[in-house]
Amino acid sequence: MPLSNFERMMQLAEDVFASKNDPDQLDVNQQVLERLQLIHPAAVSEYDDGNGPVAWVIVIPTTVELMNLFLENKISEKELFELTPLDTTYEALYLCSAMVLEEYRRKGIAKRLVMNAIEKIRKDHPLKALFVWPFSKEGDLGAEIIARLTSLPLYKRLDSK
Repeated sequence: MPLSNFERMMQLAEDVFASKNDPDQLDVNQQVLERLQLIHPAAVSEYDDGNGPVAWVIVIPTTVELMNLFLENKISEKELFELTPLDTTYEALYLCSAMVLEEYRRKGIAKRLVMNAIEKIRKDHPLKALFVWPFSKEGDLGAEIIARLTSLPLYKRLDSK
């Protein structure tokens, strides 16, 4: 029996990020998803083709101070998430992850999800910067496209995952 889209997305997340073996990465679970929703309802997005999710995107609105600590390798991705305060003004947006099942790639799904999330977050927060921890060539290119489309500067953490 073939895997469901959800099972395939979970496998893709583990294959790409291997977050269960890296204590510095954010290991997304139900508790993390609930806190992301408290940070901002648009922090987590998915695209469902009717048979389950085929794309997931996570962005984390945060403060410029935390962004800078993360970019300087002074805090981990997990600490960035944990230290991001609730009920404050966010001026920075961490482009955390975008995953798309292989047969749905190169159709603009992740870009649409991220742009929609940014539009919603901008209604509530004066975003001044985007930042990313480049993990793949595709992710790096995607972040650059998002920065260009939003006219926001993009900052990159220099170490790789």
